[in-house]
Amino acid sequence: MSPQNTQQSSDSAFGPSKSDIVRSLNAVVSSYDGAALLQNIVGERLIERLDLVKIQPNSIIDLGSATGVYTGLLQKRYNTASVLGVDIAWKMAAQAFKQRKWFAKQRYVCADGEYLPFADNSIDLVFSNLMLHWLDNPDYLFSEMQRVIAPGGLMMFTTFGPDTLKEMRHSWAQVDKQIHVNRFMDMHDLGDSLTKSGFEGAVMDNETITMNYDDLTDLHSDLKATGEANLNPGRHRSLTGKVRWNRYLAAYQQLRNSVGEYPASWEVIYGHAWATDKIVANTGKNVGFLGNIKINTL
Repeated sequence: MSPQNTQQSSDSAFGPSKSDIVRSLNAVVSSYDGAALLQNIVGERLIERLDLVKIQPNSIIDLGSATGVYTGLLQKRYNTASVLGVDIAWKMAAQAFKQRKWFAKQRYVCADGEYLPFADNSIDLVFSNLMLHWLDNPDYLFSEMQRVIAPGGLMMFTTFGPDTLKEMRHSWAQVDKQIHVNRFMDMHDLGDSLTKSGFEGAVMDNETITMNYDDLTDLHSDLKATGEANLNPGRHRSLTGKVRWNRYLAAYQQLRNSVGEYPASWEVIYGHAWATDKIVANTGKNVGFLGNIKINTL
């Protein structure tokens, strides 16, 4: 496999439920790091973009921290800052704590990004790598970020756009009308949501990263191993079946590149914006919140 570059609450009918997300991410703790090549490519590029902004944060959140790779890098980059990894999946937070070096200062908490256990204006930088695509309505999360980030603080993130896995979506469309690929938000909708939530100076751009596979089953294995498998409410919950899989495979084979590899395109959206002192009501943010999550700081 090789990469190639070309430059409502979550419990609604549009996207996966938060309970499904937590269950999926908790299940891949042991396999995630070994399969997260794409996540690491994108995360490294997001870290590099911090060179382009003037900020010396004292308090940082790594939102959707998974196993803590970028929480650690943020702590290394801003060594005097207080850095906290936040993930909705408690097993991910526990794994991140377990894997950190014995002298590391960063800590981890299990919490819902739409309802954080932090004081108003208490954070200077929110860094989030490939977490926002799980959201149905970004307004809830962005207004919560506007609450916790101090005026003049920064939110910097990546997420997947609607052209993600377009080859897979096209190939399954030749087989049936079921939902086989997670749905993703448009870059412009995210920018509008940032402005609506009180942020200023929003900058958005995107790129397409194509991962090429010799065997199509390897793509599906990577999706499963990183918790990115189809979690949409309308997904087909029974086994695919040999006949349907072979029809899907035949359709995807028509999209192979010149060396016979199966391409998997990922539209990666990069965004950042600055928090203000505006107060934006967020009456819907509690909808779908996993109220039974116990907040444990590790």
